[in-house]
Amino acid sequence: MTTEKPMRLVFGEMLTELGEEFPELVVLDADVSSSTQTKLFGQKYPERFFNFGIAEANMVSAAAGMSTCGLIPVTSTFAFLLTLRAGDPIRSLIAYNKLNVKLAGGYAGLSDFADGASHQAIMDISVMRAMPNMTVLVPSDIETTRGAVRAMLKHNGPVYLRLSRDNVGSYHNGNETFEIGKANILRDGKDVTLAVSGALLPFVLEAAQELEKDGIEAAVLEFPTIKPMDNETLVAFAKKTGAVVSIEEHTILGGLGGAIAESLSENCPTKLKRLGLIDTFGESGTYSELLDRYGLNTKHIVNAAKKIIR
Repeated sequence: MTTEKPMRLVFGEMLTELGEEFPELVVLDADVSSSTQTKLFGQKYPERFFNFGIAEANMVSAAAGMSTCGLIPVTSTFAFLLTLRAGDPIRSLIAYNKLNVKLAGGYAGLSDFADGASHQAIMDISVMRAMPNMTVLVPSDIETTRGAVRAMLKHNGPVYLRLSRDNVGSYHNGNETFEIGKANILRDGKDVTLAVSGALLPFVLEAAQELEKDGIEAAVLEFPTIKPMDNETLVAFAKKTGAVVSIEEHTILGGLGGAIAESLSENCPTKLKRLGLIDTFGESGTYSELLDRYGLNTKHIVNAAKKIIR
């Protein structure tokens, strides 16, 4: 594993790196560019960077207009503000008209622990996944973040990119290949399938290693795309292992766990345990304390896997 970096820094660096390759790229931020790291793009391309202040809906509306002029706008702010405060123009202007706007929601999940429950985006995937015409990407590490940024710029249509505030490592051996709608098989197994999205990936990989010590072979499927869902890979592993545990830094209603439940119920009824927040907001605390509080670290994943295969 390589040295860890904040996912938001990887995002900002990748936007800046791709500025020359995508001359139509413009970046819009809502007065938090030092947090989201879009300031890096603004420093290199000041004429292509726009700070809208604390006016998220206005920012998104302007991005819609820019896209009709042939530009590729990336709007960036905290995930809960982007998906809820700007939800109306995202729905009515961008999704409804299938406009080529990219929506980057930073500080997602519980990673904005320091600002408390009001700032923790724990329902953003549910909102954006239910939005017609919207593609939803949730990278997990340095490679998938870099790959996701490039993939969303190449994709024609609305995209929601969910970004963590936390440091992330490297779990894909330097491979930045990112295929929208395709799951990554990170570990094979026959006893249980661990399905994960986002920055919780290292806990899942560690849990699989712990389970191996007890003779349990756990497959690890990573879903960097929540919509469209890779139903083919999911169903193949559900049939193979007969049990699935989903792990996400999000409510279990409508996110990764919801998508998996919908897919399995229609295609391959399988025992499923969804780990995530259960109809609750977060609360104040350190990041590690919150992950433990909501059952999202290694020990809870191990226990859930053992329980479901019993």
